[in-house]
Amino acid sequence: LVSVSLKGVDWEKKQENKVEIPFKPARVILQDFTGVPAVVDFAAMRDAVKKLGGDPAKINPVCPADLVIDHSVQVDFHRSQDALEKNQAMEFERNRERFQFLKWGAKAFKNMLIVPPGSGIVHQVRRVNLEYLGRVVFKE
Repeated sequence: LVSVSLKGVDWEKKQENKVEIPFKPARVILQDFTGVPAVVDFAAMRDAVKKLGGDPAKINPVCPADLVIDHSVQVDFHRSQDALEKNQAMEFERNRERFQFLKWGAKAFKNMLIVPPGSGIVHQVRRVNLEYLGRVVFKE
């Protein structure tokens, strides 16, 4: 670990050109802890634009965003062949409203892919199913 002291360095006054360098990532990957609030924010922005008389369909992520919905950690059933299916069914029942909202978001927003629950956690999806998330050709 390297520590650098910037005491006495006044970079704002010493820079010659006030040039802003735009940063636009090729894509953003979100886990549900950060991604679900982002979908809520986009939905709220769409509501506000609609109330102001604008076109809510214009509110979309600027760059491709992949939201991976992780499974919950609760185990209600175990020691049986159908434990996984029963636990997933219970998870869908408990989170029905949340999953319905996210399903709406997956259809409503351009530039957003929502990976449904049961596909693995975000770390597994990144390593194992990158081809599912990978985009080869970008139109914009």
